[in-house]
Amino acid sequence: MPDMSASLALTHFVPLAKEVDENKVTPGVLGFIVFAVMALAVWGLMKSMNRQLGRVDFTEETDPKATTPEPEPAGPAGSGGKTSPAKG
Repeated sequence: MPDMSASLALTHFVPLAKEVDENKVTPGVLGFIVFAVMALAVWGLMKSMNRQLGRVDFTEETDPKATTPEPEPAGPAGSGGKTSPAKG
């Protein structure tokens, strides 16, 4: 039965299409409806995602086994700021 409504809608829009310039291509009413439905779907998905992310309780607990790395001691290059010339 959907074919009947589509053909009926098509017969109503055909006379309107003859009034428009035939060299100009436009998306028309159907394109607007499809775009509007897609925009509403994206809006709904983003609203749902925002709600789901708001429910997430993320508190990072410190690991008792983890230790902070200590800085490496400065070698001969770090003591005076000068390095010895490379022997080659």
